[in-house]
Amino acid sequence: MRLLVRERLFGIGDDYWIEDADGHKLFLVDGKAMRLRDTFELKDADGRVLVEVREKLVSLRDTMVIEREGEGLAKVKRKRLSLLRNHYRVTMADGTELDVSGKILDREFAIEYDGELLAQISRRRLSVRDTYGVDIVREDADVPLLIAVAVCVIVLADKERED
Repeated sequence: MRLLVRERLFGIGDDYWIEDADGHKLFLVDGKAMRLRDTFELKDADGRVLVEVREKLVSLRDTMVIEREGEGLAKVKRKRLSLLRNHYRVTMADGTELDVSGKILDREFAIEYDGELLAQISRRRLSVRDTYGVDIVREDADVPLLIAVAVCVIVLADKERED
C-alpha cells in the first residue's frame, strides 16, 4: 500500500491529509493546538479517531506515546546516536520492539520488526515538492500504527534538530 503525505512542518495545530496513490484522502493527522505537549490524532476519512499520539512530559529522552482507545499501544524514543543515520526504538505494550532507522530529517527511513521490513518512508521517487511516500510492505500491517510511528520519529527528529 502506497500512501502520500503532503508535508507541512509538523507542529502544534497542524492538520494534513494522507492520501493513497490515486489522491483519495484516507487519514487525517489532526494536530491539537493550545496543549503543553505535542498531541496528534490520526483519524480515518469519516473522522473516527484511530490512534492518538502525544509527547510524554516527564522522561530523560524525548518520548512520544501512541494510544488506541485510551490504552497505551507503543512508546517511541531515540535509540542511539549516529552521524549518518538516526535510530529510534518503538516499544509496544506487549514488549515487542520495532526499529526505525535511516535519515529521518531527509524523510528516508525504514520501520522494521526483527529484521523484517514493515514500511519504507521515502521522498526519493516523488516529483511533488514537500511530499513523501509511506510504503506499507506487509498486507496484514497495522497501517494507523505505522503512520503514527512515522509521524512520531519525524516530530522527535525535528525537535532534536531545533534544540
